[in-house]
This record gives sequence, structure tokens and C-alpha cells, in this order.
Amino acid sequence: MGNVGQGLTLAALVTGLMTGCAAEKADTDGATGASGASATTTAKVAKRGGSVGASGSACELPVTFDIAEFWKAKGVDAEEASAATGDLADLADAFLRQGPVTMACEVDAKPAGKIGFLRVWTGDPGDTDARAVLEDFVAAEQGASGARYSTVKAGDITGTEVAYVTTSELLEETKQEHAFAVTTSEGPVVLHLGGMDTAEHEAMLPAYELAKSTLHTTTG
Repeated sequence: MGNVGQGLTLAALVTGLMTGCAAEKADTDGATGASGASATTTAKVAKRGGSVGASGSACELPVTFDIAEFWKAKGVDAEEASAATGDLADLADAFLRQGPVTMACEVDAKPAGKIGFLRVWTGDPGDTDARAVLEDFVAAEQGASGARYSTVKAGDITGTEVAYVTTSELLEETKQEHAFAVTTSEGPVVLHLGGMDTAEHEAMLPAYELAKSTLHTTTG
């Protein structure tokens, strides 16, 4: 995989953490129950505003997909951020790595008037299937529960989707999360949609559906 566009600066990373981006991180037991998240309930797809993943785009990835109108993509250079020292390096590593994957791209909803991100995570090539990758991804979050997995057709690739909730002990709030994973010859790819709260998450689901329905691999 090539470079992932413009690197995320450490200052921007810390700012994001302090303004609540880290609140979208959440360790799950994989349980289901009354408090579990429901599966995606809307088939509404956002209006296309561009695409990412191809060579020369904001994020060069093993997959391409369309992003919603006004949403803005930015490549994340995890290696550069992790090169810092001290507490900043620990923050960067905790924020940019989750289970078997590392953040490679952020698609910001703020230009479209919403609060949240569609984040893309990539991993090393291997024999692990999409379901196992996604289970490890969710298991690496704090406060996650009620995970419900399903097989989905993501563009021209079959992958695995999960709906779950995360609970913040600090805020005493629970919110919905969605993610799906596919495997490519360059390694697994996870697309994750969080949001400031469940209302924001639900408002951004059409952008998530757009990305999922237009996903194509850029590798053989």
C-alpha cells in the first residue's frame, strides 16, 4: 500500500482527542442482550461527494469507496505520529491502533454539519478472515457490548459487519457504533462509523451505507 496522503499532525491528533474523538473508542465481551445495538435499519444512501482510496486521492488504500457530499477525507500517517516521545507517543499509539489494524484515513463529517468520522483502518496481510479481524477490532474497544455480526456484500467484496454499542463511564452515556471489514491481498480493511452520540450516528448512517455499497478493491 502506498503512502496514505497528508499525514495527521501530532497537534491535530491531540486536539482531536481533547475534543471528543477519543470518546468514539470503546473492550467488548461480544455479548448480545437487551442493551445490544440493532443492525443497520436504514437503506438510505447519502449523495456522493467524491471518492477515496485510489492513487492520488486523499487516502491511498487497498480499497476505494465513495464519500458523502461535503465530507472531507484526510490521510493518517500512524508511523509519523508514533515517532513522538513520552506521553504524546502513548496517546498516538492508543488512538491510532486498535486490535490488528491501524488507522489510515479519517473522513470528517463536520463540513456536512455533523459531528463524527468515518475512519478507515488497515492491517498486515495474513490468513485471518474478515469476521475474526472485526471481532478483534471490537474486542480492543473499552466499554463495547452487544456486538451483532452479519455477512454483507460490500461493493464487489463480501465482508462482515458489526453493530454494537459503547458505554462511556465518564459521561454515563451509551451510543451506537457500526463497522465492517473486508480482506484484500494487501491485508484487512475496517471501516468504522462512530459519532458524538446515537443521534449523530444515525444521521451519518447514509454516508456509511454509501461507502459500503461502493466499496471496491484496488488490489488483485
